[in-house]
Amino acid sequence: MQTVIVVIHLMLVAGLIGVVLLQRSEGGGLGIGGGGGGAGGFMSSRGTTNLLTRTTAILAAGFFITSLLLAWLAGYDKRPSSIINSTPAPLSAPGTPPSAPGNLLDSLKKPEAPAAPVAPAGPQAPQSK
Repeated sequence: MQTVIVVIHLMLVAGLIGVVLLQRSEGGGLGIGGGGGGAGGFMSSRGTTNLLTRTTAILAAGFFITSLLLAWLAGYDKRPSSIINSTPAPLSAPGTPPSAPGNLLDSLKKPEAPAAPVAPAGPQAPQSK
């Protein structure tokens, strides 16, 4: 469902961009799109301008509706949670690291591989245990 709405949303975005770019520039911001209204020009009639304005309004309304639907679907599955009823973190004295084995730094450390016994370089005296 959400994927279908995203595809429709992207099609509306592409259409909206195209229709806005087809419209005649009022202020001539980029220096294009203005000019005289010759007899054979594509954007010369007033009816075409009204059609583009209506199309822009319809596409903008569709964009707004699909945006609202996507926002609603994103928050639909989330359950509200309270931070008051959650279990508190274990307290430790200031300046001392927590003694829990689930410490963040302990979980990031890689376990050290046991060192292989090194052969003695020469004869050694027996050691008592």
